[in-house]
Amino acid sequence: MTVEKYDADDDLSMAANNTSAFNCRPITGGTEWSNHSYGRAIDINPVLNPYISGSGAVYPPNGAPYVDRTRTDPGLIHAGDATLRAFERRGWDWGGYWTTPIDYQHFEKPATG
Repeated sequence: MTVEKYDADDDLSMAANNTSAFNCRPITGGTEWSNHSYGRAIDINPVLNPYISGSGAVYPPNGAPYVDRTRTDPGLIHAGDATLRAFERRGWDWGGYWTTPIDYQHFEKPATG
């Protein structure tokens, strides 16, 4: 569902576990435009694949149980799984490989040129 169904509120969209892509907004915790603003990023199952800030805050908050990546619930993204391989084959990067923040829901296509 597009984020306009949540009044373009990323927090509401994430709390509903809404997979979303285009959303004209700044980077979380920053002022620069997010790659979501350009259609170069997608967040998949954000409750099941939460964002973990450098301070350890979990977004969305109802995603806290899924910080435990030993879980195998359907919809969780893990290193080496089919979802990750499909994005990597197309040149997309995964936020689950980042060290701070860690963004398990996030895939982005780096800008070229």
